Amino acid sequence: MSLLKKFARYAEDFEKAFESDDWSVVEPHFEPDAVYEIIAEPPLGGRHEGKDAIVDHMKRSVAAFDRSFDSRVLDMLQGPEKRDSGVWMRWRATYGLAGAPDFVMEGEERVWFEGDRIIRLEDRYPDGAGAAVLAYMRAHGAKLHPAMPPA
Repeated sequence: MSLLKKFARYAEDFEKAFESDDWSVVEPHFEPDAVYEIIAEPPLGGRHEGKDAIVDHMKRSVAAFDRSFDSRVLDMLQGPEKRDSGVWMRWRATYGLAGAPDFVMEGEERVWFEGDRIIRLEDRYPDGAGAAVLAYMRAHGAKLHPAMPPA
């Protein structure tokens, strides 16, 4: 199976997990010793090692951030395309919240596979993204939905 098809299956299952909160559909896409690195300043950055830690982070991140908004729309700005023996794409996420302006984030994602599973996942945010998150939270945090504990 091509790298792009592997990536498409992972992305599709991530969206299924996002909608259903059943993250077990994402687990099979990762090698047991996979690494997920988020390259950004706080509160976004971090490194998660191992499939269980990665999936747990995804669940917690979605529960604490994405679900605190009324809506989330993803747009592919470039890619996905094969690059550096993996898959690369540039994306934009627009989060909607009643009574507040949309919050828009952009970033790049790179995924490397070992066989059919992800061995490394990397999200990179532009400089200032962490400060933008914090500023939005200060300005509109009272309108956000409370963080939901992961299932």
